Amino acid sequence: MRRLFNTILAILFTATVFAQGDLLQKANEHYTKEEFNKAIDLYNQILMSNMESPEVYFNLGNAYYKTNQYTLSILNYERAKLLAPDDEDIDFNLQVANQKVVDSIQELPGIFIVRWWNSLVNSQTTDTWAVMSIFGFILFLVMMGFYFFAKSVDVKRITFWSGCFLILFTIFTWSFAAKQKSRLVNHTYAIVMQPTVTVKSSPSEKGTNLFVIHEGLKVKITDKLGDWVEIRLADGNKGWLQSESIERI
Repeated sequence: MRRLFNTILAILFTATVFAQGDLLQKANEHYTKEEFNKAIDLYNQILMSNMESPEVYFNLGNAYYKTNQYTLSILNYERAKLLAPDDEDIDFNLQVANQKVVDSIQELPGIFIVRWWNSLVNSQTTDTWAVMSIFGFILFLVMMGFYFFAKSVDVKRITFWSGCFLILFTIFTWSFAAKQKSRLVNHTYAIVMQPTVTVKSSPSEKGTNLFVIHEGLKVKITDKLGDWVEIRLADGNKGWLQSESIERI
């Protein structure tokens, strides 16, 4: 009975994959024919089926951009970038779409080593870092095997230091994978979706007005209280706004 159940699940999964592939092909055809609204509907159908991919988000962002829906375009480019951080096409189109944003926020320079470290972590996806970590650990086991069974002192020395390097490589790449995974799960960044939003000093309508931001701006979520979220801009300014004003990336 269990085998039959697993077989049915496998068949259903395979059928779903083929169906989503057919939807993606149809969506791409609509996009090519400049039927952008039809393409948008199909791309969203794919995403509602939990079949996420950088390609779908990227194409959806392009379709939104073609229909002058720049905020939704930015949102989907950012989601594509989360899944494919080193994709140059996504970076380029995101930069173009961000030119439509009213607010021009100058990012704080920060410490060079911190910026370099974050850039390194974000250079690969979660899966890539995880595969590199597993590969490094396997090589570490191989080096340890050579170390314990080798008779030559030189071989032991080489394999020992190689093993030390590989275990450090494994630890770092695994931590990078965990950090990237955390970004995907926690959704700490968001896009402002309303045309104009007044940021408050406290999570209340009675709070002091601090500054105004506009749709399309990317913000970092630092806290949450009821229907309010605390956000921080790239220039360090912080404040509270209602959660309905933004959509998490």
